[in-house]
Amino acid sequence: MSVGMPFPGVLAAAQAGASWALEVLYRELAPSVTGYLRLHGALEPDDLASETFIGVFNGLSSFEGDEAALRAWVFTIAHRRLIDDWRRRSRRPELVDCGEEVLRGSVGGDAEDDALAVLGSGAVQEMCAALPADQRTVLLLRILADLSVEQVASVMGRSAAAVKALQRRGLVTLRSELVQEVAPL
Repeated sequence: MSVGMPFPGVLAAAQAGASWALEVLYRELAPSVTGYLRLHGALEPDDLASETFIGVFNGLSSFEGDEAALRAWVFTIAHRRLIDDWRRRSRRPELVDCGEEVLRGSVGGDAEDDALAVLGSGAVQEMCAALPADQRTVLLLRILADLSVEQVASVMGRSAAAVKALQRRGLVTLRSELVQEVAPL
């Protein structure tokens, strides 16, 4: 844990229901979980992250493992919430105003910084959206969630070899997109 306290102590306190320890776990993991959900196209990534942590905190008393196992477990829950969200949305499609989506990402302050932040996150989202879902999932879990190949395989219900192959293909696709953008016309 980045708060200077050893993980076993934070985990034990969180399992006992100490609010400070639950807050430490949330602050440590929530940004990565929310980013993972956002880059997978969740319409309300903050809401899904909240649902994820409700599940985490409800099941925390029965969790056993180290910090890496906790990360994998949290992202497994997030991945399942995301799949549930996709299923729910496919049954009831929603219309979204594109202007609202652009404004939602802006925070106010320096207009130039805000515009660059929106454009930068938009480019990342476009690149992620161009990948097949399974490759995108592997790359986000490996890079954003910082999970091992074996942990990603467990989250996705695939073999480690399949995860490695998906990661390799996803990186090749991203590399070719970047080369095309940088190459002069």
